[in-house]
Parts: sequence; structure tokens; C-alpha cells
Amino acid sequence: MVAVAILAAGKGTRMKSDLPKVLHLLGGRSLVERVLISCADLQPERQLAIVGYQANRVKEAMLHYPDLEFVEQSQQLGTGHAVQQLLPYLADFKGDLLVLNGDVPLLRPETLKALLQTHQQHQNAATILTSQIPNPQGYGRVFCDSSNLLKEIIEDRDCTETQRQNRRVNAGIYCFNWQKLQEVLPKLQSNNDQQEYYITDAVNFLSPVMVYDVPDYQEILGINDRRQLATAYQIIQSRIKDNWMAAGVTIIDPDSVTIDDTVKIGVDAIIEPQTHLRGDTTIGIGSRIGPGSLIENSQIGSNVRVLHSVIVDSSIGHNANVGPFAHIRQYVHVGESCRVGNFVELKKTTLGDNTNVAHLSYIGDATVGKQVNIGAGTITVNYDGKHKHQTTIGNFARIGSNNTLVAPLNIGSEVTTAAGSTIVKDVPNDCLAIARSHQTIKPGWRPKWHQE
Repeated sequence: MVAVAILAAGKGTRMKSDLPKVLHLLGGRSLVERVLISCADLQPERQLAIVGYQANRVKEAMLHYPDLEFVEQSQQLGTGHAVQQLLPYLADFKGDLLVLNGDVPLLRPETLKALLQTHQQHQNAATILTSQIPNPQGYGRVFCDSSNLLKEIIEDRDCTETQRQNRRVNAGIYCFNWQKLQEVLPKLQSNNDQQEYYITDAVNFLSPVMVYDVPDYQEILGINDRRQLATAYQIIQSRIKDNWMAAGVTIIDPDSVTIDDTVKIGVDAIIEPQTHLRGDTTIGIGSRIGPGSLIENSQIGSNVRVLHSVIVDSSIGHNANVGPFAHIRQYVHVGESCRVGNFVELKKTTLGDNTNVAHLSYIGDATVGKQVNIGAGTITVNYDGKHKHQTTIGNFARIGSNNTLVAPLNIGSEVTTAAGSTIVKDVPNDCLAIARSHQTIKPGWRPKWHQE
């Protein structure tokens, strides 16, 4: 049996924010959520978050994890004190406890799996995650024997010059035999400059204690300020983009592209420079996205072209073309082989297959049939100042350029509307609708000021 405890009580003063540190976003997910995801493959029997600063806010942010238990640490008196708060919650638990930090979000699932396997195979009382980092200045050094059994942990300020050459540091990630840890937690003391209780002190009462080195030291990097948050984002982005390129996706300029790890991309897709893919987004096989495009929480079909455009909360059918400079938002569905052209905005609209809205149009709150052509400069007047109204356009309609369609409005199938029309009444199937003022010509006319 495995229980996971996540230390998430701190304020994060160096973040300079009212938001609890563990709730800061890293690539679309909070830091603490990334920690939870990293241990999901272990299928722990219990998951507990130790919370303190703005505890209710942290709880509310994690409501989508119904099995997550919360433990209050009203005073933040160190990591040992935080783990002591688990005693009444895990009084009857028999198994191993994995202690993670809510501000160390870069751990890979396979690293935690290897840590747990090492701990259980050797029947350790405790196993400490360590790594050898290029510049260990400021970190406590971990010393062990040839069998990776811990000898001692020495703080940087207490190391001799020779000891400082050791680059193995403590990552602050532990796996404990809970029953053994349970016995020693009450023995922790705060005899230090900070007058805090440290979980590392528990190691002194336990045996055997082993270390497990993670090869990639970047996994153990913590987040204490905005610069470190930005560094972590770059690391995550490198991982994501490397994985997609290995899977058959072309990313032309990886340094200018960002991709959330919730995004799915089909093979032979091409991601152009300055493109950003976020949230619950899917890009189909062979599609070409960008340059200069943002797609968020949207599903893009296969062989779609999106150029210099923004698509949010919408779906685009196969073989469609979008842009340049289109804005598609709020639950739009664009059918297959459609064209949504330059400076077109769609909102809460469905376009049937093979329909074109090619130039300079706003179509909102509308249902448009298949093989419809909407002329340049056409708008749906969907808002009366208080309520939004619907426009429906039937199959095979031809909407003339510079039309104003005043909703609520139903335009039938195979209808043609004349250019420059303002359509305010429903139009039946198979007809021509003309709604213009009569043109008047006055020969020799000049404005009054010109006649003086």
C-alpha cells in the first residue's frame, strides 16, 4: 500500500503574489496539480495535501480531485512539522508514505516509480531522492557508501572544502516506511536557527536509509520565484516538443512555439513559428497550423490550414481553411472543406460542409447550411441591446456582399440575397431577396458650401 503526502502549506513570499504558490500555473496546470499527475501511475491508496496559507482557496482549486484529502497545518513550522500533522489521519495505515513538495512540479512519473521500487525492493526504512547537479552551492550534500546507503547529510555552510566537491544533493522527496516513521515523528526537535522541525532529522532515527539518484537534475528543481517558474516552463516545453517531434510532428521553430501537455497532435502535422496550442486541443493528421496562430480548447480536423488566426472553444472540420486573421470563438463548429477567410469573426455559429465566409464578415449566433457562400462585408445583427437572437441560413444559399441580416431571421435554402441588402424579414426557399433603397441621381448637384 502507498500513500502520497504533498506539502502545500506555504505562502511563497518570493512569488510576490496573493495567490498561494502551489496554485501558480505552469503550462496550463497548477504546480500542485502537476505533482499529483506525476504520482498518478503509482495508484496510491491515499492522497493527502497538507495545506495552510489560504487553505480554502487551495481546496476549491482542487475540487476536481475528489479523492484528495486535506490536512491543515495552521502554523508552518517546517517540513517535519508538516508530516507530523499526518499522524491522526494515517493512524491505521500500513504501508509506504511518499512525501512530495507541491512546488517541485518537474518530476517524471517514471522517476517516482523507480524511487518506490528501490524503496520496496531493499525494504528500506526510508529512501531519499537525490541528484548530482552542476552547481550545488547552497544545497545540503548527501554522502553515501558504495551501496547507496546514506551516511550523512551535511548542510552547505557546514561542509569542508573537500565535502563541497560532492555534487549529490537532497531533492526533498522521500519514501518512508510509515510505521517506522510514525514512531520517530514525535521525537523531532526544533533545535536550529529557524526553530523549525525538519523531516531530514527523522532520517537520523531510521535504518536502513538509501538514496536514489535521478539522472536528470532538472526534475528536482523547485519553484520559489517567477524566474524559476519561467525556467520550469521552458523545461516542460522542451520535453513536450521533443516528444511530439519524435512522434512525427514537424515544429519548424520550436523556440517560438508553445504547446500545453494536454494537447494532442496527429502525425505529419506542421506547427509553424509563433503558434501557441493550449488546453484541451486536438490537431488532426496533416494539418498545418500557423504561423502566428493561437488555438485553445478546440478540435482541429485533418488536413486543415490555419494561418494567423485565433480559435477558441470551437471545432474545425477536415480539409477546412482558416485565415489569415480570422477569429473563431465560443462554440463554433466549422464543417468540412469550409473556408473562413481574412478578417472574419465567427461566434456561436455552425457552418455546414463546403460553406465559405471568405472576407470581412461577422457571423454570430447563426446556423448556416452546406454549400453556402456568404459575401464580403456581411454581418448578422444578433444583439438588440438586451438579448441575442438567432439567424438561420439554408443549404445552397448565396448571401450577397455587404448584407446586414437582422435577427431573428430565417433564410431558406437556395436563396440569393442581393448585394447591399438589409434583410429584416424571413425569406422562403428558392428565391431572390432584394432590400435596398432606390437609387436617386440628381444631375449637376453640388453641396451648398460649394455653390457659395
